[in-house]
Amino acid sequence: MDEETKRLAEEVGTAINESVQQSATVAAAIERLREAGFEMELTLKLEIGLRPQSEDDEAEDGHTAAADFTDEDLRILRAMKIKIEPEEQ
Repeated sequence: MDEETKRLAEEVGTAINESVQQSATVAAAIERLREAGFEMELTLKLEIGLRPQSEDDEAEDGHTAAADFTDEDLRILRAMKIKIEPEEQ
């Protein structure tokens, strides 16, 4: 992986970390644990897998193919403040 790609991947990791740190939902959940008598130590492991895009990955109109997300996938993405646009019908 070249230095620019490493920098971009680190940028994604930093953005996710900052999002979690600034999340009111995460802060509220931690506060509820403290009120229940627990201190929490949170360690998140982020693995970013990269692969070059190929021409086969794009539809004829230039858009990438849609992904199938489970309800759990969508819940986690929403918790991370990542918005998934619904497919246009």
